[in-house]
Amino acid sequence: MRRTLSRLAGAAVVLVIALAAPAAGADGDEGFTIKDPRITESSGLAASRAHPGIYWTHNDSDDGAYLYAVDSATGETVATVTMTGVGAPRDIEAISIGPDDDLYVGDIGDNLGGTWNHVWIYKLPEPKELKDQTIRATQYVVKYADGPRDAEALMVHPKTGRVYIADKKDEGGHLYEGPAELSASGTNVFRSIAPVDIQVTDGAFSPDGKQLALRAYFGGHAYAWNGGKIKEQGRLSVPLQRQGESVTYTADGSKLMFGSEGTQSPVNAEDVPGGGSSDSKSPSGGGSSSGTDSGGEGMDSDVRVGALVVAVVLGGVWGLRRLRRRG
Repeated sequence: MRRTLSRLAGAAVVLVIALAAPAAGADGDEGFTIKDPRITESSGLAASRAHPGIYWTHNDSDDGAYLYAVDSATGETVATVTMTGVGAPRDIEAISIGPDDDLYVGDIGDNLGGTWNHVWIYKLPEPKELKDQTIRATQYVVKYADGPRDAEALMVHPKTGRVYIADKKDEGGHLYEGPAELSASGTNVFRSIAPVDIQVTDGAFSPDGKQLALRAYFGGHAYAWNGGKIKEQGRLSVPLQRQGESVTYTADGSKLMFGSEGTQSPVNAEDVPGGGSSDSKSPSGGGSSSGTDSGGEGMDSDVRVGALVVAVVLGGVWGLRRLRRRG
C-alpha cells in the first residue's frame, strides 16, 4: 500500500510539472535560439515579409556593416549581407522593414550620453535571394530638433513608410518623428511628438500599422497608433532575458518576438496585447486568445488543476498513513 501511494504522489507531481511547462512550438514563431557564433550582441530584430520564417538581426557597437538573416526553424544564419556606401558604422542599434520591403538600419546609438552631432540611417533593398552578398545602401544623416541623444529603437511605419525613433533614458524619453520622406542630400530633422515613460531598448509597428510596441529591459507597452498619436493599450509580457534589446512582430502580427544580446541568445515569442493586428493569421495555432500573460490563462488553469490533484493525493497519503498508525 505504501509503495502504491508513493507512486500516486510521484505521478501527481510529474503531472503538475508537465502542465506548467510551456508547449513546444510547431515552428520558429514560437521562439528559437540564434546559433551563429558571430552574433554576440543581437540588438535589433525584424521579421522578413519576403522570406517567411526569416528574421534579420545585427550586432551593435562597431562590429561592422553586416546584417544576418536567421532561419527561425533552425536558428542558423542563412545569409550575411555586407552593406557598402555607409562608411564605418558607429553603433548600429535597430533594424526595421518598410512598406516596400526595404531594410532600414539605425546607426543611432550614442553610449557617451548623447554627444554625437548627428547619427545615421541606412536603407537597402531586402535581397530576393538569401545568400551571402554585398548590397549598396543609401545613407541618411539624422539630427534631433532638441539636441543629441542616445537611442536604440527605430521603427518604420508599414503603410506610410515614415521613420520614427525612440530615445533611451532612465527616466523615460520621447518618440521622435522623421520627415515624410528621408533626404539623402540634406539633414533629416526628427522632432519629438510624444513622451514615453520607459527606458526604450527597441520598438516595432504591427504589420497593419495600428499598434506600436516599445520594450525596455524588464517591461514594455503597446500603444494604439493614430497617425502619430499614441494611446497605451496594455503592458507587454516581456520575458526575463540576459540583456533584452530587440523586439518585432511576427510577419502575420500574431506574436511579438523578443531578442537578447549574448552568445546563443534566445528569441522568445509572447502574445500581443489586444489580440494582435487585424492582419493576423494563425496557421500554426499561434493566435493570441490566451491573454497577455506569459504562458496564457489556459496554462495557469491547468497548473491550478494539477496543484489540486497533488494536494488531494498527498492529503490522502497522509490520512491513510495516520489511520494505519492508529490501527
